[in-house]
Amino acid sequence: MKSNCWFYLILFVLLVIQPIGTAEGKQITIVHSNDLHSHLLGFSPNIDYTPLEVDDDTTIGGWARIATVISDVKQDRTNPVLVVDAGDFLMGSLFHMLSRQEAFELRLMKAMGYDVVTLGNHEFDLKPAGLARILTANQPDQMPSVVFSNAIFSSESKADDELEKVFSEGLVKPYLVLEKGGIRIGFFGIMGKKAAEVAPFASPVKFEDPVSAAKRMVKKLREKEKADIVICLSHSGLSDNPEKSEDEILAREVPGIDIVISGHTHTKTDVRKVNDTIVVQAWCYGRQLGVMDIDSAGGKVSLKGYRLIDIDDSISGDARINDIISGFEDRINEEVLAGEGVEFREIIARTPFRLEIVEDECNLGNLIADSIRWYINKHDSDPDDPSTRVEVGVISNGVIRDDIEIGRTGDVAVCDVFRAIPLGIGFDDRASMGYPLITFYIYPSEMRKALEILTSVYPLKGGDYYLQASGVKFSYNPNRMIFDRVTKIWLGDEEKGYNLLDYSKSNKRLIRVAADIYNATFLKVVGNFTWHFLDIVPKDRDGNPVDDLRSVRVDADKQAPGIQELKEYAGVLEYVRSFPDITGDGVPDIPEKYRGKLGRQLVEASWNPFKLLKRGTHVTWIACGAISIVLLIVILIVGLVRHVIRRRKKT
Repeated sequence: MKSNCWFYLILFVLLVIQPIGTAEGKQITIVHSNDLHSHLLGFSPNIDYTPLEVDDDTTIGGWARIATVISDVKQDRTNPVLVVDAGDFLMGSLFHMLSRQEAFELRLMKAMGYDVVTLGNHEFDLKPAGLARILTANQPDQMPSVVFSNAIFSSESKADDELEKVFSEGLVKPYLVLEKGGIRIGFFGIMGKKAAEVAPFASPVKFEDPVSAAKRMVKKLREKEKADIVICLSHSGLSDNPEKSEDEILAREVPGIDIVISGHTHTKTDVRKVNDTIVVQAWCYGRQLGVMDIDSAGGKVSLKGYRLIDIDDSISGDARINDIISGFEDRINEEVLAGEGVEFREIIARTPFRLEIVEDECNLGNLIADSIRWYINKHDSDPDDPSTRVEVGVISNGVIRDDIEIGRTGDVAVCDVFRAIPLGIGFDDRASMGYPLITFYIYPSEMRKALEILTSVYPLKGGDYYLQASGVKFSYNPNRMIFDRVTKIWLGDEEKGYNLLDYSKSNKRLIRVAADIYNATFLKVVGNFTWHFLDIVPKDRDGNPVDDLRSVRVDADKQAPGIQELKEYAGVLEYVRSFPDITGDGVPDIPEKYRGKLGRQLVEASWNPFKLLKRGTHVTWIACGAISIVLLIVILIVGLVRHVIRRRKKT
């Protein structure tokens, strides 16, 4: 009798425990990256990168190393592993030069094991037709699935018809459901507001509000597709300021997203949790890879483990992937660089110091700005006509993408210089890669407005709007009224000296300035953003307004039909190759001039009332008037209150 009791007790316990065991969650692992920007090789410099050997260099990144990590993660787990990317896999190295013909990046990501990717703003750099060519360069089974949910195609323009066709044929899907290990995982992809703002060449494609698009996708994935897990690949970004952190706002405002894989802002961060949503981002350029172990049970998702893996020389790269990349490099040499008389790894200079891009006047920014002015004056100016000379060259930090490191030898290769200034596409018949340089004329008063972008717009809009300039030096007081902080401007250079510029409105002297066409397109954006206080009107040499910036592209050969565009990256390469060989070894040397700052931006912070108001524009006087009115109202109210109080006391 006693043994029967034990038998029934054990049977009861097993029956009770069994449901608990089966209710235990199902596991899945998500490996994620973002903003790879065609950085197929480790850096910096590329020539130091030895992916098949460990502990012999200091380079970071490299897709052969990333492939090894993906393979190791899959081998270490029995549960399903999915590999995803949050956009901007394109644009950032010489490899993207054949993206429309070969789509090296997508083909390689498929070979590495990527399952799903979304599009970032830089995928639209080659315009809608260019992106359509990239997405159709290979067979669908040769690239990862692409999801993108908030594109709005134009019903009036045909310029985006090719891309719309690619979407309608399902090569890009609004969402995707994958079933792995008994779990239905739903993916969708969006571009955020700030990313869309810096995608001018996406036009006429527009982008739906990311929150409304996300709500629509979550509803479909939850209700129609019965997804157990919903993952948003969001090219929107993160910020330390919660009110500006778009992907955290997205998670807060759109219930039902389990995981947001974030991109765009190149943020180095750990996991962020917003209500029940997990938000992650893995820095940029393949410097890190995120690995997330997820448990799904009872309609809830929980994070079981998370690790950001540094992609460095401790990782032995995948030999197969490395061979594919080497083949790509050969193609770039044969089909792109041979026509320019250089090679991918050709040493064109040496540097004893690092050239870096930071949110301050910096040596790499000065060098690139100088190259713009030098390059155009070499190819498109008349020595006998001073008005044809470019006086000021401007570049923004947003298009300078990487530092130039000393590395083990100090050698500077073509691939490393290009990686510093790699972006863009032209408008010639071939639509060749690289932003074309343009020039136009502005008044001295507009020069002041242009410099106010750095003093006033950059602090509000972020680092991409930080300006580096050549041919101009200026001082500003950050305590003055916004849009009226520049106090002095000088034109000239370090070699010939600087002369003070009269930037009053009465001075109608025309100043020839140069920039790439991408930066110039933001003049209208800046004007609108500043309520037209900083409106700048590009002009021709006769002072007539320029309506189409493409008409003022610099023509390298006026005898040939059409416009032979001068490319920004080519100007930097040629400028660097023009430097003198100081050491006598047959290789140009980066001049000592560029070791540090050159004093082109002078910050003179002061609360002295005279300095706050001196030469103030209407912006300052409007503000002073408004403050005076407010103070007068306050004084009147205080006086009225006192009068009432006195009368009450008398009664």
